[in-house]
Amino acid sequence: MSTLAQMLAERAHNAAFDRLGKDVVHEVKRRVLDSIGCALGAWKSRPAQVTRAVAQAVSVPSGASLFGSRQRTTPDLAAFSNGALVRYLDFNDTYLSQEPAHPSDNIPPALAVGQAVGAPGRDIITAIALGYELQCRLCDAASLRAHGWDHVCYGAFSTALLASKLYKLTPEQTVHALGLAGVCNFATRQTRTGQISDWKACAFSNAARNGVFAANLARLGMTGPNEIFEGPKGLFKMITGPFDLRWSGGPDDWMICKTYVKFWPAEYHSQSAIDAALQLRPQVGDAREIDHILIESFEAAVSIIGSEPEKWRPTSRETADHSMGYCVAVALLDGDVTQASFSEQRIRDRETLQLLDKIKIIETDECNAGYPDGIPNKMIVKLKDGGTLTKYVKYPRGHAGNPMTDEEVTQKFTRQSAGVVSAATARKIVELALDLENLADVTPLVEFDTL
Repeated sequence: MSTLAQMLAERAHNAAFDRLGKDVVHEVKRRVLDSIGCALGAWKSRPAQVTRAVAQAVSVPSGASLFGSRQRTTPDLAAFSNGALVRYLDFNDTYLSQEPAHPSDNIPPALAVGQAVGAPGRDIITAIALGYELQCRLCDAASLRAHGWDHVCYGAFSTALLASKLYKLTPEQTVHALGLAGVCNFATRQTRTGQISDWKACAFSNAARNGVFAANLARLGMTGPNEIFEGPKGLFKMITGPFDLRWSGGPDDWMICKTYVKFWPAEYHSQSAIDAALQLRPQVGDAREIDHILIESFEAAVSIIGSEPEKWRPTSRETADHSMGYCVAVALLDGDVTQASFSEQRIRDRETLQLLDKIKIIETDECNAGYPDGIPNKMIVKLKDGGTLTKYVKYPRGHAGNPMTDEEVTQKFTRQSAGVVSAATARKIVELALDLENLADVTPLVEFDTL
């Protein structure tokens, strides 16, 4: 009987650029641009500096570029460092289902392996679509969070599959790569619990590093554990229980088209609450006139960003951008949520904390029924004069049900890149990313200088 790993290997082997719909290709290009922008926005962050230092210690002239430099390293280390930058700001794209995910985390390993093997843009687009497809289909199939495990476990499989495609592995070798990637990359969800650390930026990029490493080992002949999903100590038995995995049914039925670009740099479950707060802000006027705020939400949001005491007194940027209450307070006070909203000084601001203390978040049946089709949050603001303001948002800007335009995606990139690369370099990156299918080599896209 065919195993799930064998099925995935055959699917990857048969995938081809010419079998992708135009919308799929277009979304891949938008996500590549968005991801590089997120990386540039995180350029000066501590995880960026640490992971760059680790990767720069290993020089491989024919390897993969580190974003913002002319230095190349091994593909797995480039995936680790570049991936940490893409993820750091919590501004890269999202998919929400039984398990949440940030599927553009698959893009840095695809660019790294693709560059190292000299793959054209068409092949890299195909590999990225595969990474999205597997990670999101796994998220649809079974929850990891419910069992205390982190979504990046699925990322080890998705990045091993896309790397296997770019390395041109046989189906048999790809099965071994999936076994090697899966058996040693079960990560706990402590990464996203309580006060959150720098590691949140690196958790997926570490899984990607190991996924790329596993594919390279399989390429060189190493075998991996059998039946990584169905085996007596495999994923089904030890973590998720058995599940059926769906797959693309045609050129337009790829999961990347169902994922969401972020409009604000905060955990995705808070996006509709931020949207609601900004829509209500003109009616609220002076935030000091707020008596209290009730946010009606859904289980995943309450559990992840609305229940722990640390979310009411964040001490790190990572905890603050995973606090729905904090994000709403900033939106009401400042009229926007930006990178600056999570500075060390801002998260200690007295006025913000006083407003945060007036916010309560509860789970309701109404909001649970609207998830994960949408991200339903209802904000009820009670004013000191007795007035009540209410706003319900299910599809925040950037959601697949309310997508950002190409111009908005480009504007987001431009804002992120400002002060990190020259305006001319930024324009060139936009041009190359949106023409990715015609690039014979992605080096001009990923190898550039910072200011």
